[in-house]
Amino acid sequence: MTGVPASAAGGSSGARRAGPRGTSGPAAEPGECTSAGTAPGRTGSGRGAGTGTGEAGRGEAGRGGTEPGTVQRGVAPSGATEGGAAGRGGKIAAAAVNQASVWNVANLLTMLRLLLVPAFVALMLGNGGYDPAWRSFAWAAFAVAMITDLFDGHLARTYNLVTDFGKIADPIADKAIMGAALICLSALGDLPWWVTAVILGRELGITVLRFVVIRYGVIPASRGGKLKTLTQGVAVGMYVLALTGPLATLRFWVMAAAVVLTVVTGLDYVKQAIVLRRRGIAERRAALKETDG
Repeated sequence: MTGVPASAAGGSSGARRAGPRGTSGPAAEPGECTSAGTAPGRTGSGRGAGTGTGEAGRGEAGRGGTEPGTVQRGVAPSGATEGGAAGRGGKIAAAAVNQASVWNVANLLTMLRLLLVPAFVALMLGNGGYDPAWRSFAWAAFAVAMITDLFDGHLARTYNLVTDFGKIADPIADKAIMGAALICLSALGDLPWWVTAVILGRELGITVLRFVVIRYGVIPASRGGKLKTLTQGVAVGMYVLALTGPLATLRFWVMAAAVVLTVVTGLDYVKQAIVLRRRGIAERRAALKETDG
């Protein structure tokens, strides 16, 4: 009888071995490579799938499965499917983190300050607005609001908790509590309306000015501005309390200093805005000349 090539004989024997297990096609010996890709074998008893070509298909690949670092043909690597899902899941997780980051300590303090505004007004006007006890509670609410104003900005900058919500809500909360206190004091006759108009007009005007020149740059907060804020807080707090005698005289002079600082720092911000705008226009013109040239 004519001799049969070894490869064919091996294929037939492989088919006979695979038949009882219900598999189709030739089964490769441990470490053997087939042109069709990976052949099933005994993974539990030591016969596994030989993969790749050359040395990649021999040795440890036949023992208990695929050698680390090899890829089976026709079988997607775990990193591919899991990585793709992880990539999509990573984006969802990142979005969730960004949304959750709004609820940080700095923003919670800002929200607390916003909630204190209506509470302060209710306490300030409680029992006719002249009850020393109610005014003391109102002062406590105002003091908490001013203290949180000092801490939320510091926490946001120190621990990288700056968010878009905080950038918008923080100045709104500052002006809301100060404006509510000034308007209540003027409505009760404790503070002249022109003082309220000067302070609130300055605050609103500088805010609008910042937005107008933001295309050219940002007007930084000055030391004078910080001193103004502190002086305003102390003066308004003293007016909220039902003070008499020398303390009532002292609060008048503290408020006078606050008004002076309000006007002086306001003019300084206007000057900075003008310089910033002129510089920005000059830089744009120079850039246009370089482009045209």
